Amino acid sequence: MPNRYAILTVDTEALPARAASDHVRHLVWGEHAAGRAGVREMCAIGREFGAPHVFFVDMCGDELYPGEMAEVVSWLVRDGQDVQLHLHPEILPLQFWQRHGLTPRPRYMNEYQDIARAGFVIRFFSERLKELTGKPVQAYRAGSFRWNGDIIRALGQAGIPLSFNNSMRAHLLGRSPHAEPTNSPYTWSNGVMEVPVTERYYPAEPQRGKPEKWLSLKFPQSSYFQYAPPHSPWWRRWLPAPVDLQVFLLHSWSLLHWDDNQHATYLGDQRQEEYRRLVASIVKDYDVITTTDFLDLVGRRKIKTKQVVPLERADLVSTPPVTVSVNSSSGF
Repeated sequence: MPNRYAILTVDTEALPARAASDHVRHLVWGEHAAGRAGVREMCAIGREFGAPHVFFVDMCGDELYPGEMAEVVSWLVRDGQDVQLHLHPEILPLQFWQRHGLTPRPRYMNEYQDIARAGFVIRFFSERLKELTGKPVQAYRAGSFRWNGDIIRALGQAGIPLSFNNSMRAHLLGRSPHAEPTNSPYTWSNGVMEVPVTERYYPAEPQRGKPEKWLSLKFPQSSYFQYAPPHSPWWRRWLPAPVDLQVFLLHSWSLLHWDDNQHATYLGDQRQEEYRRLVASIVKDYDVITTTDFLDLVGRRKIKTKQVVPLERADLVSTPPVTVSVNSSSGF
């Protein structure tokens, strides 16, 4: 059987709209009056099965909540986790931009039209993360998968070898000017390697009024992916054929629930048990790897990037996303 690998990625963030107060405590540590279900619990489940996580930590949150995200990073490093860069610059306070002589607009990274701005943001926060981890940043995922060609160029300039940004789902939502319809890693023409989040394509159903869509392999499962028993895990049935690399998408609040105000809250340990069963099923068929493992496997050609994509395809344009066709070579 060929080698198969899985990467458990966790976007670790404390966005203002997702909690009424104490954002890092509620959304990252998962601490609530009734109980706790956050990054520490994810790490414990991972250790139970020898399955490391890759925590993409939103370092912009450390500007909004001074010192709190740095504490999260330090804890994750002490716990032996793989900590990489995640950014939501739209939450940065006005004082941050004023301090550096920059305008706060545009807010979202997919709207950046200035390589200098993209380069500054990537460089500034990657250096801050490096100070906390003691290691160079190896991978970056944009907040809400908002990115464009200048972001990939900025990664190359900063010496960050891996981009975890490719998502057809986000592309069709208008969050990036381009995405490749594939689950396989590829290389941008500036040498940055792209590691797509695993997704499945669903064709349009005009007779039922349903447009085409792409759905990401994520936890918790949504209404279209009800949890299946361990002997028949939903994620295995979900893909039409086995793939050599699966990239799962989680958030630091994935073990919590949403209340009527769409704020994260703790409602018991059900999500933790579901996640434990999911990880138990993944490790039966896949080696769970970190970004360091990924780079090593690429170097030994155990994982291969199958194509080189011109970076110009991802440059910001004014035209809307177009429908793409999917063929058997895309891994779906």
